[in-house]
Amino acid sequence: MTKTYGIIGCGMMGCEHIRNIALLDGARVGVVYDPVSALAEAAAQLADGAVCTASLEALVRHKDLDAIIIASPNYLHVDQIYEIARLRTLPILCEKPLCTTQDDFARIEALQTDYAAPIWVAMEYRYMPPISRLISEAEEVTGGISMLSIREHRYPFLEKIGDWNRFNRNTGGTLVEKCCHFFDLMRLILKSDPVRVVASAGQAVNHMDETYKDEVPDIWDNGYVIFEFETGARAMLDLCMFAEGTLWNEEISAVGANGKIECRLPGPQRFWPTDRLGPSPQPEISYYPRMLKAPRTEQVILDEALLAAGDHHGSTFFQHERFLEVVCGQAEPEVTLHDGLKAVQMGIAAQTAAVEKRSVDL
Repeated sequence: MTKTYGIIGCGMMGCEHIRNIALLDGARVGVVYDPVSALAEAAAQLADGAVCTASLEALVRHKDLDAIIIASPNYLHVDQIYEIARLRTLPILCEKPLCTTQDDFARIEALQTDYAAPIWVAMEYRYMPPISRLISEAEEVTGGISMLSIREHRYPFLEKIGDWNRFNRNTGGTLVEKCCHFFDLMRLILKSDPVRVVASAGQAVNHMDETYKDEVPDIWDNGYVIFEFETGARAMLDLCMFAEGTLWNEEISAVGANGKIECRLPGPQRFWPTDRLGPSPQPEISYYPRMLKAPRTEQVILDEALLAAGDHHGSTFFQHERFLEVVCGQAEPEVTLHDGLKAVQMGIAAQTAAVEKRSVDL
């Protein structure tokens, strides 16, 4: 029996969810809501005739509904989950970041016991095929990871409706908004929790000549963040958001006593600067064993239909395959409320470390 989803938030990411759900057998988007009616109407057409509702409450109360996707601005997520919980108990997939402030932490923790249906936090980077392969092979290749490095050198933040993503109060700050993905990956790859963080970050180039109602954006565009983990491993994030001409958007490497594994991914196809860089390269994964054994590099070929459905190398589709199993009662969420909360806590701790110029214990 086909499961019917509702979408809250019909911007770029909401539409990516719609396109990927359309590729699934057994799921469809039947109802959408966005306070910007033009976005809702466009999303309804994309979803092959979904119903537009005039309010979030009307969407939640829609009779033919099996699950809800939250793809609204960051600062709305927690309130919207609570509004859903007040009206109905349905499986939820909530976009990252799960929340944006320390004041949200207790409310998220309460949901873990008070909300009876599963909640999945959307951490798409886990499901990018090259990264997924690194995750599954890193322990064997390295013999136990001592050092993990994640580099993202990319284009600036995109324009959003109402320019909400230009201000920390709406996003949670760059190390929460953008980097919760990477902090989630650190915990997942290292199978450990962080105990301490140091960071240096700030705003150097982007958005400094923009004003919105006489306010200048305060979002950061670069930084270095280093975490120490319970296992003794260290992980570093290297972020630059004014590096549009870079061949690889993301580079992740894990190193241990037995060797190193590394994956490299180009940026989304629709932003690719073909005029400067030529055709986009295929993602790669490389193996560097110790003891004088020869290294090797393999390409990771991605499905063209999945690439066309979004900006995340097919990961949104693979995430939805697994979420559909949850909606059908056949599995538990792979990215839990606890995972989503820990990623935000790491981001806030890193921002505190950078602002206060000190190490912060977690």
